[in-house]
Amino acid sequence: MTITPQTDGIRSGRLDHATLAENFDDLYPRFDDHEARVAADRCYFCYDAPCITACPTEIDIPLFIRQIQAGQPEAAAKTIFDQNILGGMCARVCPTENLCEGACVREMAEGQPVEIGRLQRYATDTLMDRNEHPYARAAATGRRVAVVGAGPAGLACAHRLAMKGHDVVIYESRAKPGGLNEYGIAAYKAANGIAQAEVDWLLRIGGIEIRTGKALGRDITLEELRGDYDAVFLGIGLSGVNALAAPGEEKAGVQAAVDFIAELRQAADLAALPIGRHVVVIGGGMTAVDAAVQSKLLGAEHVTMVYRRGRESMGASDYELDHAATTGVKIITHAMPVAIHGNGGVREIEFAYTRQGETGLEPTGETFRLKADQVFKAIGQTLSDLPDGLTAERGKIVAVASGRTAIPGVWAGGDCTPGEDLTVVAVQQGRDAAEDIHASLTA
Repeated sequence: MTITPQTDGIRSGRLDHATLAENFDDLYPRFDDHEARVAADRCYFCYDAPCITACPTEIDIPLFIRQIQAGQPEAAAKTIFDQNILGGMCARVCPTENLCEGACVREMAEGQPVEIGRLQRYATDTLMDRNEHPYARAAATGRRVAVVGAGPAGLACAHRLAMKGHDVVIYESRAKPGGLNEYGIAAYKAANGIAQAEVDWLLRIGGIEIRTGKALGRDITLEELRGDYDAVFLGIGLSGVNALAAPGEEKAGVQAAVDFIAELRQAADLAALPIGRHVVVIGGGMTAVDAAVQSKLLGAEHVTMVYRRGRESMGASDYELDHAATTGVKIITHAMPVAIHGNGGVREIEFAYTRQGETGLEPTGETFRLKADQVFKAIGQTLSDLPDGLTAERGKIVAVASGRTAIPGVWAGGDCTPGEDLTVVAVQQGRDAAEDIHASLTA
């Protein structure tokens, strides 16, 4: 890795284009046919497979792996897409080490699970490369459904509704559909435009219209949608960012990690993207890891993640934390920010060590400072605006398992509702809400 001459502060061009292209290439190359069959041969094809139970979308994993073993990757992909229409992205971004692979019998017995995620990617990529869509719409029902948000939950909901014969209009506030997959996932996990390619492939079912640049509360209202459509699904995600509650948070160089990741994902030239020499990321979840690792890949010399509790409480998986460490990210636990110092722009962050007291987390009284010219906040998100009539709990829309909200005819799913903030969970919630919407509209 070659770093160009630099000065203190945030600047672009720390790495050359060739190095950046290598840094942000696919983290794991796709299996070829032989590699896929070898990997599939390791599966025991368990009758009561724990990997299925561990998958939020309940994909029949032994079946699709057996289909790969039999040389039928397209059939394997259909098995996956029947349960998870965004199986291609999920194969890349799911924390499989905590889900299907973590429950794999070979993981339990040998500490080396079947590579379910990579096998899933092999199958889904194979079918998508054929540029065919394996689903056809049912007879038109004459019913129209509005979906707000073109993220994983909204897209999964829309596709299942279109399959059932309903007409769907998706309202998306951003310029492009995809939601978290397009704007919030590390670039090296979603290389070569896979997020947009998957959306384009999904839309081939027909019956789905996407209207971009349309935000709920600004361009459309929930009341209008309820009047114009037979049902409404909200997959609006979380647009608000929690504050650090530390003096100096407003200084230049301090920004939300999600904004940094979105800017990076949409950048036409990574070499033009400014990055600091000393970067500090505050938080312990997947967003924090993605921001920290990508800062390092852009050429930051010193990148540190700081989390207020112990490693066991971090939202990111051990695999992701280990990946960050091998990339060169330093991880500090049991520390919380108490002040951001600098004259106009951030220069240092002061932290206090923490411990668990009788009433919760508390500072020990010992502090330290980290040099920083760029700080990314990754301490959680919340709903910025809640439509009238909906109820919220801990910053999320209250909905039952089927996605129904307190407002008749309105369903919700994805990150804006309770549950783990994972792409695969959002897909499951959108899919299940669509089934309930269909049942309601055809009762």
